[in-house]
Amino acid sequence: MPSRRQRRVSDLIQEEISELLQKKVSDPRLSFVTVTAVEVSADLRQAHIYVSTMGDQQARREMLAVLKHATGFLRHELGARLALRYVPGLTFHLDDSLERSQRILQLLDQLEGDNREQSP
Repeated sequence: MPSRRQRRVSDLIQEEISELLQKKVSDPRLSFVTVTAVEVSADLRQAHIYVSTMGDQQARREMLAVLKHATGFLRHELGARLALRYVPGLTFHLDDSLERSQRILQLLDQLEGDNREQSP
Protein backbone atom coordinates (compact mmCIF):
# COMPACT_ATOMS: atom_id res chain seq x y z
CA MET A 1 0.00 0.00 0.00
CA PRO A 2 1.48 3.35 -0.99
CA SER A 3 2.39 5.84 1.69
CA ARG A 4 0.72 9.21 1.96
CA ARG A 5 3.83 10.85 0.50
CA GLN A 6 3.80 8.46 -2.48
CA ARG A 7 0.15 9.27 -3.14
CA ARG A 8 0.82 13.01 -2.88
CA VAL A 9 3.77 12.83 -5.26
CA SER A 10 1.77 10.62 -7.65
CA ASP A 11 -1.09 13.11 -7.70
CA LEU A 12 1.27 16.02 -8.30
CA ILE A 13 3.03 14.23 -11.14
CA GLN A 14 -0.29 13.23 -12.72
CA GLU A 15 -1.54 16.80 -12.60
CA GLU A 16 1.68 18.29 -13.98
CA ILE A 17 2.17 15.71 -16.75
CA SER A 18 -1.45 16.19 -17.85
CA GLU A 19 -0.95 19.94 -18.03
CA LEU A 20 2.39 19.61 -19.83
CA LEU A 21 0.91 17.29 -22.45
CA GLN A 22 -1.91 19.72 -23.09
CA LYS A 23 0.07 22.95 -23.15
CA LYS A 24 3.75 22.29 -23.83
CA VAL A 25 3.98 19.25 -26.10
CA SER A 26 2.78 20.19 -29.56
CA ASP A 27 2.82 16.79 -31.25
CA PRO A 28 -0.56 16.11 -32.92
CA ARG A 29 -0.30 12.41 -31.99
CA LEU A 30 -0.78 13.46 -28.36
CA SER A 31 -3.94 15.46 -28.88
CA PHE A 32 -6.28 13.02 -27.10
CA VAL A 33 -4.00 11.59 -24.41
CA THR A 34 -5.33 11.22 -20.88
CA VAL A 35 -3.12 10.45 -17.90
CA THR A 36 -5.21 7.91 -15.99
CA ALA A 37 -2.85 7.04 -13.13
CA VAL A 38 0.64 7.48 -11.77
CA GLU A 39 2.38 5.02 -9.48
CA VAL A 40 5.55 6.14 -7.72
CA SER A 41 8.07 3.71 -6.23
CA ALA A 42 8.66 3.68 -2.47
CA ASP A 43 11.94 5.60 -2.84
CA LEU A 44 10.25 8.15 -5.18
CA ARG A 45 12.88 7.51 -7.87
CA GLN A 46 10.61 5.93 -10.50
CA ALA A 47 7.16 6.96 -11.73
CA HIS A 48 5.00 4.67 -13.86
CA ILE A 49 2.57 6.80 -15.82
CA TYR A 50 -0.52 5.17 -17.30
CA VAL A 51 -2.03 6.88 -20.33
CA SER A 52 -5.11 6.28 -22.44
CA THR A 53 -6.06 7.51 -25.89
CA MET A 54 -8.60 6.99 -28.60
CA GLY A 55 -7.61 5.24 -31.78
CA ASP A 56 -6.36 1.96 -33.10
CA GLN A 57 -3.36 -0.07 -31.97
CA GLN A 58 -1.02 1.72 -34.39
CA ALA A 59 -2.01 5.13 -32.98
CA ARG A 60 -1.38 3.87 -29.45
CA ARG A 61 2.08 2.58 -30.37
CA GLU A 62 2.91 5.94 -31.96
CA MET A 63 1.66 7.75 -28.88
CA LEU A 64 3.89 5.68 -26.60
CA ALA A 65 6.87 6.29 -28.92
CA VAL A 66 6.27 10.06 -28.81
CA LEU A 67 5.95 9.97 -25.01
CA LYS A 68 9.15 7.95 -24.71
CA HIS A 69 10.92 10.49 -26.93
CA ALA A 70 9.58 13.39 -24.82
CA THR A 71 10.54 11.80 -21.48
CA GLY A 72 13.65 13.96 -21.02
CA PHE A 73 11.75 17.17 -21.70
CA LEU A 74 8.88 16.14 -19.40
CA ARG A 75 11.30 15.18 -16.63
CA HIS A 76 13.12 18.50 -16.96
CA GLU A 77 9.82 20.41 -16.78
CA LEU A 78 8.73 18.41 -13.72
CA GLY A 79 12.00 19.34 -12.03
CA ALA A 80 11.30 23.01 -12.64
CA ARG A 81 7.69 22.77 -11.40
CA LEU A 82 7.92 20.42 -8.41
CA ALA A 83 9.94 20.86 -5.24
CA LEU A 84 11.36 17.34 -5.09
CA ARG A 85 14.85 16.31 -4.11
CA TYR A 86 14.95 13.86 -7.01
CA VAL A 87 12.85 14.01 -10.14
CA PRO A 88 11.72 10.43 -10.73
CA GLY A 89 12.44 8.55 -13.91
CA LEU A 90 9.34 8.38 -16.07
CA THR A 91 8.02 5.21 -17.67
CA PHE A 92 4.87 5.37 -19.78
CA HIS A 93 2.40 2.49 -20.02
CA LEU A 94 -0.77 2.08 -22.04
CA ASP A 95 -3.88 1.89 -19.86
CA ASP A 96 -6.39 -0.28 -21.68
CA SER A 97 -8.90 -0.51 -18.82
CA LEU A 98 -11.46 1.57 -20.76
CA GLU A 99 -11.41 -0.87 -23.68
CA ARG A 100 -11.63 -3.85 -21.33
CA SER A 101 -14.62 -2.37 -19.51
CA GLN A 102 -16.37 -1.62 -22.80
CA ARG A 103 -15.76 -5.22 -23.93
CA ILE A 104 -17.20 -6.56 -20.65
CA LEU A 105 -20.30 -4.36 -21.02
CA GLN A 106 -20.70 -5.57 -24.59
CA LEU A 107 -20.51 -9.21 -23.46
CA LEU A 108 -23.02 -8.58 -20.66
CA ASP A 109 -25.43 -6.93 -23.12
CA GLN A 110 -25.01 -9.90 -25.46
CA LEU A 111 -25.76 -12.36 -22.63
CA GLU A 112 -28.81 -10.35 -21.62
CA GLY A 113 -30.07 -10.43 -25.20
CA ASP A 114 -29.55 -14.21 -25.39
CA ASN A 115 -31.48 -14.69 -22.13
CA ARG A 116 -34.41 -12.64 -23.45
CA GLU A 117 -34.57 -14.76 -26.59
CA GLN A 118 -34.61 -18.01 -24.60
CA SER A 119 -37.23 -17.01 -22.00
CA PRO A 120 -40.85 -18.07 -22.77
